[in-house]
Amino acid sequence: MISLHTSPVRRRRLGVATAAAGLLATLLMAGPAAATPDPGDRGAARSDVSAAQEAEAAAAIRNGEIPGVDEIVHSSNITHLANVPKDALKGTNTDLAFQGKYAFAGNYDGFRIFDISNPRSPRTVSQVLCPGSQNDISVSGNLLFLSTDSSRSDNSCTSTTQPATEKSSWEGMKVFDISDKRNPKYVAAVETACGSHTHTLVPERKNVYVYVSSYSPSATFPDCRPPHDGISVIKVPRNAPEKAAVVNFPVLFPDGGNPGAPDNPGVSRTTGCHDITVLPSKDLAAGACMGDGLLFSIKDPENPKIIDRVQDNVNFAFWHSATFNQTTDKVVFTDELGGGGAATCNEEIGPKRGANGIYDIVGRGDHRKLVFRSYFKIDRPQADTEVCVAHNGSIIPVKGRDLMVQAWYQGGVSVWDFTDSSKPKEIGYFERGPVTTDAVTTAGPWSAYYYNGYIYSNDIAKGFDVLKLDDRRTDPAKRVRLDELNVQTQPEYFGR
Repeated sequence: MISLHTSPVRRRRLGVATAAAGLLATLLMAGPAAATPDPGDRGAARSDVSAAQEAEAAAAIRNGEIPGVDEIVHSSNITHLANVPKDALKGTNTDLAFQGKYAFAGNYDGFRIFDISNPRSPRTVSQVLCPGSQNDISVSGNLLFLSTDSSRSDNSCTSTTQPATEKSSWEGMKVFDISDKRNPKYVAAVETACGSHTHTLVPERKNVYVYVSSYSPSATFPDCRPPHDGISVIKVPRNAPEKAAVVNFPVLFPDGGNPGAPDNPGVSRTTGCHDITVLPSKDLAAGACMGDGLLFSIKDPENPKIIDRVQDNVNFAFWHSATFNQTTDKVVFTDELGGGGAATCNEEIGPKRGANGIYDIVGRGDHRKLVFRSYFKIDRPQADTEVCVAHNGSIIPVKGRDLMVQAWYQGGVSVWDFTDSSKPKEIGYFERGPVTTDAVTTAGPWSAYYYNGYIYSNDIAKGFDVLKLDDRRTDPAKRVRLDELNVQTQPEYFGR
């Protein structure tokens, strides 16, 4: 067991916005933009491939091994109901959150709110222009939370890129009031060490705690110096979100974490966490932290306590995200091999690298351990021009089964069963063919989540997709209804 040590509270300069008109840019369908998307926050650019790779991709299409360019294919148990292309926000589409009849879609340029009361015809309610990658998004009650992990000139929605070497630069969390979905209001900002790549909510009645994950410090960054060995914990009062503030910075890696190369070649050195998933009803959290996987207790949300820590220095390159099963005796960790910018679903990489790692949770209380059982990786052929990587997914709530839907960038959407943690298998899929055959291009679903009977996917390039899954193994999930879903804050599906 690894004990958690905490450093003194590191208080950051708080940038609080007061919903002034100059800080808010809500783009209604008929209105002009109040700011322009920032090229400095664009996602990964395409890169050229060799003539041999281009020819191989073209041949695979001709032979029917992979779909044609932009061709949609899917298993017989999945129906593609709708696609809503990008509109005012042209940047990279990112994560999703849900509340009632609304879906909230992150984008490097801001966020978009959809009315999904008719899943066959989602309707745009509003679009908010607020550049700052990667705009990881979540909601709780009347509050919406947005992560900024790119160095900005200030905390406003009209900021521009600015080097992290400048002390005045800003990165961190933004908070919006979404009581009026047509007119979200920017109400608070909190600067955090090394920004906020992702965040996770631990909601309580009066407050929302926010676990902020970030990494990659540098001695040249005034607000992001090493060692960056923990997470920022923000406390947001629901009735006074403008008072949001960092209340702790728990150190998760007192020994420095995974050292990476040269000790562990091909493994990322741990300099923080990429993503954390909490299961509040069980007081548990799982952290995907670059070179390490964590299990910790959140009985005291301001002071999380490490229970167990694991590494995989053979097949895992970058611990990206985590998902519990509903009975809390398993956790799935994903490996973002290639950083979301490389073709990794091919024979050269193989079935174990860039895969999901399935771990059983054994023991009780603070003596629980993570025990590795197997890997799962999609085996549908992908071209060497397609960026394919294990990415964000969610549980499909069916009693007695462990089922998950997951995004794989250009590998599409995968539905898979890990009820037997040693023998996982895919049971459904949806994907598009390559964006092009002459370059490696980042595209495909960033997130794919199951919510109230449907699968919703935020495609990096193609927009917002709605899928219907009809399968005797997953059909019982259609009876489970939620009022709100942030996938990194897993609900208690059956004990409510």
